[in-house]
Amino acid sequence: MSVLRNGDTGEAVRRLQRQLVALGCVLAVDGWFGEATETAVRELQARFGLVVDGAAGPKTLAALETGKPQPRLLGEADLIAAAETLGVPLASVKAVNAVESRGTGFLDDGRPVILFERHVMHRRLAAAGHDADALAARFPNLVNPKRGGYVGGAEEHMRVAAAMQIDRGCALEAASWGLFQIMGFNHEACGYTIVEDFADDMRTSEGKQLEAFVQFVIADPALHKALKARKWADFARLYNGLAYRDNLYDVKLQRAYERFSTSPAEVAAEVPA
Repeated sequence: MSVLRNGDTGEAVRRLQRQLVALGCVLAVDGWFGEATETAVRELQARFGLVVDGAAGPKTLAALETGKPQPRLLGEADLIAAAETLGVPLASVKAVNAVESRGTGFLDDGRPVILFERHVMHRRLAAAGHDADALAARFPNLVNPKRGGYVGGAEEHMRVAAAMQIDRGCALEAASWGLFQIMGFNHEACGYTIVEDFADDMRTSEGKQLEAFVQFVIADPALHKALKARKWADFARLYNGLAYRDNLYDVKLQRAYERFSTSPAEVAAEVPA
């Protein structure tokens, strides 16, 4: 699904404008995504409880189709609460959400986005007292000292389900979850005593996924300090590892922060609502 932004033109914009008019916005249907259309999009995002960024991405377009709020999706109130908890400007949280999140925490079928890591499963099984090497010989696609075996999408849930037959807790710990792809073995840093409770909340809403991320940041003083100081290179290195340079995460975070620090009419996020 395409993302419509200020400056776009064409039939897709006309369709968006017709949907906005049908929902009560006073707007010309002219196929030009200008300031009036962006303002209308922001108003509808606020009405639906979505992140207010003025760009009509998949979440906004889906909400327009139904004409109803989307309570499982990340909203402006979630980001405001996260900024208050972290003690940082809202623009900082929006920048991190724009650059570091996957853009969506759920699959089309309603299950959370996950990625099962077979090499992590090998480590967790060994730590739990299992013979990880013997299990790897029997189930190499689920238990393996080497990365790989990814299938993506809904089929990752099938991999986790199969791994749970070996050890439920280790399987949940060996998957990354939701918007920010937090590994299950980090559940304690996110404020959960047991991984099952963490997984249950990750299935609930993107707001819960953001709350877990916030606690994860707070649990790492260096990461939290870097975010509060807006030292984006330090934050990106601590969160993403040295590969952050290859992906220019620090540059993207700085640019996103600058955009969100300006007036609401400025260009929207890199990962729009």
